[in-house]
Amino acid sequence: MASTTPRTVIALGLAQLLAWGSSYYLPAMLAAPIARELGLANSLVFAAFSWALVVAAVFGPLAGWAIDRMGGRRVLMAASGVFAAGLVALGCAQGPVGLFLAWTLLGVGMAAGLYEGAFATLVQIFGTQSRGPITGITLIAGLASTVGWPVSAALQGELGWRATCLTWAGAHLLINLPLYAAMLPRQPSSPAQAPVQPAFEGFGEPQIPNLRPEQKRRAAVLLSTTFALTWFISTAMAAHLPQLLQAHHIGLGSALLIAALIGPAQVAGRLLEYTTLRQIHPLLSARLAAAMHPLGAALLLILGAPVGVLFALLHGAGNGILTIAKGTLPLALFGPQGYGMRQGLLMVPARFAQALAPFAFGLALDHWGAQALWLSVLLGLLCLAALLALPDQSAR
Repeated sequence: MASTTPRTVIALGLAQLLAWGSSYYLPAMLAAPIARELGLANSLVFAAFSWALVVAAVFGPLAGWAIDRMGGRRVLMAASGVFAAGLVALGCAQGPVGLFLAWTLLGVGMAAGLYEGAFATLVQIFGTQSRGPITGITLIAGLASTVGWPVSAALQGELGWRATCLTWAGAHLLINLPLYAAMLPRQPSSPAQAPVQPAFEGFGEPQIPNLRPEQKRRAAVLLSTTFALTWFISTAMAAHLPQLLQAHHIGLGSALLIAALIGPAQVAGRLLEYTTLRQIHPLLSARLAAAMHPLGAALLLILGAPVGVLFALLHGAGNGILTIAKGTLPLALFGPQGYGMRQGLLMVPARFAQALAPFAFGLALDHWGAQALWLSVLLGLLCLAALLALPDQSAR
């Protein structure tokens, strides 16, 4: 098992980088040329993307159930095919109907082929030892925007947006599909067969809390709330951070440079999780990470432009660690049994929050200007409160 871990993690990490770069990060580079050629408003193109996130929320539990029953290899391979079909449909779209049909297919692919599907697959392979592999793939896939945006922009500039979509579709068939086929086990492991060696280095034997049914329901509500708040904040910042920084009297050039620090800060946060924080329970590291955004945002609101860089670093690092927590906390609280479907259900509110965030936070920014950041401070504190309310026996 140990010898296969690096290869499996690298393969899944590269596949996730490509999947995120060709779906979630695609509209940022292609929305404008698509809108121009099809004679549509930019907002309609982004509405189709938001629709894809809603589709992903609806199909997420089904994808998780399929991974539990059939194994991650089959489902992730199928997701690559659906991604390719959606990208081909997008490249051939002639109007709003074709646009929304394409993003419907891409939404189905996102439900099965992004982090939730990869995390569930890792839990099947590594059981309670999945924290390290989950962190590993997020370290690689965390560069999706860094790689995906320039690649999409270069392809669009040379070949046009339609050929860009077709190129990404080919990458799913020629890269991701073979990676999944070659590197993932053909038969899924049952939770009873999955490894049960120490789950968290420095933390001793894995202690899955023996929660009563009502405690499990309460923990599930708190976790889904945490994930929804986290996705809302991260998506809102991704969509509006340069404008938000300008509202705090930071020039456009400086705002873009500060916003560019988010990606490296996320990777730094994941490296921190992979090294220092792996010695503690994931619930404790998640609580630490949840405090970073409201702390940085409050400092920016009080002290202004001089702490803009600090805000970006704190937000990015916290968001990077919380991405890992989406995979490790359900495992730590509930164990590997039924992980895939549970993960899909827990992420349903997060997908809807993600779809709503750009529009809702944009309205707040229009009405309140720089003070809109207090909204994210409040949501960040609610996220921290939800984590603090989770059962204490999950960490000893």
